[in-house]
Amino acid sequence: MAAAPPSCCLVAFPPRAKDGLVVFGKNSARPRDEVQEVVYVPAADHEPGSKVECTYISIDQVPKTHAIVISRPAWLWGAEMGANEHGVCIANEAINAREPAAETEALLGMDLVRLGLERGSAAKEALDVIVALLEEHGQGGNYYEDPASCHSFQSAYLIVDREEAWVLETVGRYWAAQRVTEGVKCICNQLSLTTKIDAEHPELRSYAQSQGWWTGEDEFNFSEVFSPADDPPHCCAGKDSLEKQEESITVQTMIDVLRDKASGVCIDSESFLTTASAVSVLPQSRSSPCIHYFTGTPDPSRSIFKPFIFVDDVKLVPKVQSPCFGDEDPAKKEPRFQERPDRRHELYKAHEWARAVIASDQEQGRKLKKTMLGLEKQGLEAMEEILASSEPPDPAEVGDLFYDCVDTEIKFFK
Repeated sequence: MAAAPPSCCLVAFPPRAKDGLVVFGKNSARPRDEVQEVVYVPAADHEPGSKVECTYISIDQVPKTHAIVISRPAWLWGAEMGANEHGVCIANEAINAREPAAETEALLGMDLVRLGLERGSAAKEALDVIVALLEEHGQGGNYYEDPASCHSFQSAYLIVDREEAWVLETVGRYWAAQRVTEGVKCICNQLSLTTKIDAEHPELRSYAQSQGWWTGEDEFNFSEVFSPADDPPHCCAGKDSLEKQEESITVQTMIDVLRDKASGVCIDSESFLTTASAVSVLPQSRSSPCIHYFTGTPDPSRSIFKPFIFVDDVKLVPKVQSPCFGDEDPAKKEPRFQERPDRRHELYKAHEWARAVIASDQEQGRKLKKTMLGLEKQGLEAMEEILASSEPPDPAEVGDLFYDCVDTEIKFFK
């Protein structure tokens, strides 16, 4: 069984989070050379009987999909993490379970992230969407752009809105979920649900019994029943880092935790790298907008978190979108992945220079990092003003927000 990439996603609720804000964060650990892009997809109406082409399979489309912004590996359809116009955020984790994940192509966990965002206007509704699609289509297929072997995983999800979060953990078509409304919650690349389960597949327990994994007499503990025998004790470095914070948790706190390599939250190993990161702040007061920050570049400790706010007329940002290869994309042709096209977008290429400078030149690297953090701070302070204001933000100004931040970052690197 291939090792699941050691990603991490977190949420903090008031009063641990500051000022009536729900703060959500995700580091996406993926193969080191994989490119992630940030894509905005507007809300849309769809013809009856139309299909949506996911990474490997097509499924029935729904009459209406919500506007979404997602960070995704550039070769696939789904998303590692993202948000929709209703203040729902979802991230997923690849996990190993006692039952090996199917190699047969079906929906990827990342497809289900995007489908949940496009179809769910609240966290619970997104959960219901995901488990219904899981039941209908199953999950399976290669998680990596790798022609040599199939890396397939089960999936866990953190689904968050302004009021609650749901941790959803899946094994094949079976699942369990826990509702969270307070404190700090983290999910990593292991099953974490134990005996507190608030919703589950109707045949979950009978399936566990039929496999000989649960007697039916002991208390049902989901992760004990479904984790692989050699799984180490569950440990989430992100949760430990957040719980150590003495002050209230802010966007800056979450960003700092995601940047922490010493704790293991920020991955930079021989096989894996944090290839993209995201933080969202969801005010519990509906008069304030949700704000979503994306890096669109690898290694959050050397990246700038850039803000995005949903409005009716969001300016598209081609500079953080990878080249499109259409039907000629090696990910779409079978056998898959026979070639590796250059998927780097303009921001990624500009940022490669910055990463090289920071890695090789101590003095210049320090100065560069300081300037990058200064740029980020300007954005964070401007967003704090929007959250503190009693007036809604001017749509004309925030519609260009992410575009302008990406543009400024590229010009700065040049």
